[in-house]
Amino acid sequence: MGTVASLCLIGFSGLGDSRPLLSSVYPVSNIPSLHPNDSKNTHQGFAPSIQTLVVTPDGVVYAGSFGMGLFRSQDKGKSWDALNRGLTDPFLLCLTVIPGKHIYAGTMRGGVYRLGLKGTTWESIGTGLHEAEVKSFLVHGDALYAGTGNGVYRWVEAEKQWVIVGVGLDRILVPGLAIMDDGKLLAATSGKGLFYLETQHASPSKWVDSQSIFVDPRERLPHRYLRVIAVNEAQHMFLGTQDGGIFRSTDRGQSWSSLSRNLPNDSIRSIVPDHEDIIVATGNGIFRWKTDQQLWMGMNAGLTNLAIQSLTLSDAGELYAGTSSGAFRSQDGGAHWTNISQGLGVQLVPKGPYE
Repeated sequence: MGTVASLCLIGFSGLGDSRPLLSSVYPVSNIPSLHPNDSKNTHQGFAPSIQTLVVTPDGVVYAGSFGMGLFRSQDKGKSWDALNRGLTDPFLLCLTVIPGKHIYAGTMRGGVYRLGLKGTTWESIGTGLHEAEVKSFLVHGDALYAGTGNGVYRWVEAEKQWVIVGVGLDRILVPGLAIMDDGKLLAATSGKGLFYLETQHASPSKWVDSQSIFVDPRERLPHRYLRVIAVNEAQHMFLGTQDGGIFRSTDRGQSWSSLSRNLPNDSIRSIVPDHEDIIVATGNGIFRWKTDQQLWMGMNAGLTNLAIQSLTLSDAGELYAGTSSGAFRSQDGGAHWTNISQGLGVQLVPKGPYE
């Protein structure tokens, strides 16, 4: 099995058991979704913020929301079922799937949960994470890694617990994980730049600061607050920053160049390699980098919300986008989008870490 990286956004600091009831902090409702109209009814509600999306090889779509838990669709988003039995933290930050086995959910303050692909009840598997928020997943072969608010962990099934991977990333946020074909594990951090670890070496191993410098060509400022990372088939590396655009390395990280010229928004939320091109989700829409033309092409027709939170590409070539209010699907490479938020329910206040 190949490598699957599931990226997610930075959450908030974990809270203890004394936290207030979720309903008092984030009023939510599971009544059918209401769509915007011309009325000024402030109680109309909004579709939930979809922070993370994943699609199984057989086309089942899972959507993780920020405050309303997880939804599953078996008909490409035409209808949704809520799957929250056993899920005690409804604030989902990332999802990944091991085909034929489980779907895994990383949460803001409840650790990790997993659900059998044919199951209906979540199992908490947070032992070892010490209540760290879980921001990203990486599946590589049989290994499952989690990027958290306290470094990187690996799930050990035989011991039913998470173990720390390497040393040197304590108390560091890791919102993005990727791996090269030589086994080099990459950790994109929030505030400390890019680190790597050689997984082939005997443990204990140490994370190494890549010393890479990501300079915004417009503002001439270095950016060390990274949000997402991806590697394509040619082993080109792509890094999305919090507010400095996107950078690319074609020499395995030895040098980096900005790809952000003419990109309308510098807040990068997802990076999806698509053959020679890449597709990025930003705070103001979705764009494709056309490698043969060396330019960005907007692909936002039909999107009624441009605050994109997550983006994924299915094995069948369909694109799914999660926004700060609802989800969308494209079956023509992003040329047109269809709103698939009906059935996701509503919440009284739109929620999302970023707008």
